[in-house]
Amino acid sequence: MTEGTRPGGTHPDAPHPEAPHPEAPHPDAPHPEAPHPRSAVVVGGGLAGITAALALADAGVRVTLLEGRPRLGGLAFSFQRDGLTVDNGQHVYLRCCTAYRWFLDRIEGTALAPLQDRLDVPVLDVAKPAGRRLGRLRRDPLPVPLHLGRSLATYPHLSLAERAAVGRAALALKGLDLADPALDTQDFGSWLAGHGQSARAVEALWDLVGVATLNAVAGDASLALAAMVFKTGLLSDPGAADIGWAHVPLGELHDRLARKALDSAGVRTEVRTRVTSVSPYENGTWSVQVPGRTLHADAVVLAVPQRETHDLLPAGALDAPGRLLDIGTAPILNVHVVYDRKVLAKPFFAALGTPVQWVFDRTGASGLTEGQYLALSQSAAHDEIDTPVAALRERYLPELERLLPVARGARVRDFFVTRERTATFAPAPGVGRLRPGARTKAPGLYLAGAWTATGWPATMESAVRSGVSAADAALSALGRPRPRHLFEFEEAA
Repeated sequence: MTEGTRPGGTHPDAPHPEAPHPEAPHPDAPHPEAPHPRSAVVVGGGLAGITAALALADAGVRVTLLEGRPRLGGLAFSFQRDGLTVDNGQHVYLRCCTAYRWFLDRIEGTALAPLQDRLDVPVLDVAKPAGRRLGRLRRDPLPVPLHLGRSLATYPHLSLAERAAVGRAALALKGLDLADPALDTQDFGSWLAGHGQSARAVEALWDLVGVATLNAVAGDASLALAAMVFKTGLLSDPGAADIGWAHVPLGELHDRLARKALDSAGVRTEVRTRVTSVSPYENGTWSVQVPGRTLHADAVVLAVPQRETHDLLPAGALDAPGRLLDIGTAPILNVHVVYDRKVLAKPFFAALGTPVQWVFDRTGASGLTEGQYLALSQSAAHDEIDTPVAALRERYLPELERLLPVARGARVRDFFVTRERTATFAPAPGVGRLRPGARTKAPGLYLAGAWTATGWPATMESAVRSGVSAADAALSALGRPRPRHLFEFEEAA
């Protein structure tokens, strides 16, 4: 999701706090004679780092959270523009995202990011004649896979033969063993072609869902990750794919409410603080260096992107640290359009036959009081991530008018873009063997981040799960019990 500092990363322009007097013991230094409460430093204030810090603090560990940016939230954040509060990109979650739902509950933000009562996705195809443009992907209150049967049978964007073939492929997908490592060596596109899926079926269904969740088209995605998305979201529980999204700015959740929860848990949170090195002491404790001073801890969680993690890892912490640099990244482009009037009656829709992928109404969340603000989320945007704003305007405004006839008479009050060149890790075939787990070979050092081995693609759910895994591993080593409430989402899953 961005240039420069990565999600939850550290910032090169952070201020340099005054160093303590060289003869005075640092207040965080371990005392050789007296027992001290267990302590941990979490590096990175994205969702993974926030989660790890909360989990450790809830277990009685003294936690310091260090974030290089002036805010928390990583790449799920908000900023101000001409009186509006703008999210850097549209983020959604599903009912099956039990860890992120736990996170929302933990920061008391559940009511601000509600779920649909029942999955319902309007899909507009501009290539269809009037009256046939709108299709819907929605579920009925029936068991899997019947819950999607009527929606698939009446989906106008596929032929009868294509719908039947989709049903057969879905059943074959349901039968895949997600624990089979061979799945990660194959690409999803080839698997779909081998199971009778036409190019149209891939565009109108498989990529419609897959590009938004994986940040890659089927041909570029690992079969293991794609199978996990579709099996968990569409083929596990009737309500698993119900969609939720923030009805307030993301900063309200991932910065303000998260910081309030951290403060209440006793976590010391420091923003604008750049970590320069992490190293172990001979006695098993850790040194975390920031400009001008050193922090000491019994455990350290690195909750920063893979390249930053690679640079901070001490020698021997991973068998093959170079693998972290082999994990590719994928961009997301977000196009923001403010109209002088309402042009969209639905909260969101997906599109076919056009470069437009997903469109969301962000009017209320942004604070706009007149007109309408739409956000276009363009995943896997390799070809457009560096396109000038003027060219994007020329491309996308006519496409919106094709999709939304009311927009043809509306005046565009503002048009701007946000670019996240390294929004997610690339879910390419073979990425599974590159993703490390929470534990390292250095006792007391743990890894977190959506890019670690959570089994999920790069989502908010993956980030929270990674924070839980890192905290769990640290608590086990520190001899602290797991807070039961932290793992309630595993029971829900």
